[in-house]
Amino acid sequence: MHRFTLLIARLIALTLVATAPAVAQEPFPSRQITIVNPFPPGGQADLSGRPLAAALEKVFKQPVGLVNKSGAAGAVGMQSVAIAKPDGYTITITVPAISTLPEVDKLFGRQPVITREQFAPIARINADPCLIVVGADKPWKTIKDLMEDAKKRPGQITYASSGIYGASHVPMEMLLQAADVKMRHLPTAGGGPATTAVLGGHAELWCSTIGPATPHVKSGKFRALAVSGAQRQPFFPDVPTLKESGYDVEYYLWIGLFGPKAMPAPVMKAWREAVKQAVEDPAFKSALEKVQSPLAYQDADDFQKWWDADSARLAEVIKKVGKVEVK
Repeated sequence: MHRFTLLIARLIALTLVATAPAVAQEPFPSRQITIVNPFPPGGQADLSGRPLAAALEKVFKQPVGLVNKSGAAGAVGMQSVAIAKPDGYTITITVPAISTLPEVDKLFGRQPVITREQFAPIARINADPCLIVVGADKPWKTIKDLMEDAKKRPGQITYASSGIYGASHVPMEMLLQAADVKMRHLPTAGGGPATTAVLGGHAELWCSTIGPATPHVKSGKFRALAVSGAQRQPFFPDVPTLKESGYDVEYYLWIGLFGPKAMPAPVMKAWREAVKQAVEDPAFKSALEKVQSPLAYQDADDFQKWWDADSARLAEVIKKVGKVEVK
């Protein structure tokens, strides 16, 4: 009886050993994928992320869902991905806040909620300058008009942003410092709410990504005063750059895909190959054209180098901005 029991135990062990490689080698993906957008609907990550998810479904042959998980200027959603199982089924589509939030925590002497080291870049999708937009009923026709008025009325003009030290707050602080003026800051939970704040009259302006602002500029609800890139935007050739207008500010808001740092090499390879195919999907390209946000794709290796350099630059910006009091 004892020998029989040992024999059965050995057979079970051999069966487990034989089947273990099959489980480990399960092809990726074999079930639904979740892309976490750490901001509310309506922002650039959403406008790029939803058509990208649809294109990825065609490549992966599995459902790809985009889930909005906002809070704390993006930290809540990004942290959920940083601590997720690194199996490739949960990644994030995000903005430069992934670089600035850790620097802000350091600035205030806090333990960082997220760190850059927790993430592995998969690809960059967009890299757009921002538009300084005001409500069409406002009196300012140029960025100089706005800054001169702000200088006369310090703290009385309100600008919205996608969150404290977020991807649209930082360039506004850069501009205000360059112009030596003060405005009231109304931080919101993301690009969609910031747009709504200006549309609803709760703020006079915001530094918007081009995608969310475009339909409102075209409809006449917003007036674009300046663009933050080095050159004028082809879609808005009559809108001058901040540098042209006399303010030494250059800024780009990019959108990138990141997974947890410890994703296995085969899973990362699958993601890189899938995104490379997805960004060439005609429907995806058409979606970007509709919001006038041209593709600025970079694969993981190039994106890592670019991200390192951009993060170093933004870290210096955060130090220069310093501790900002929100009123």
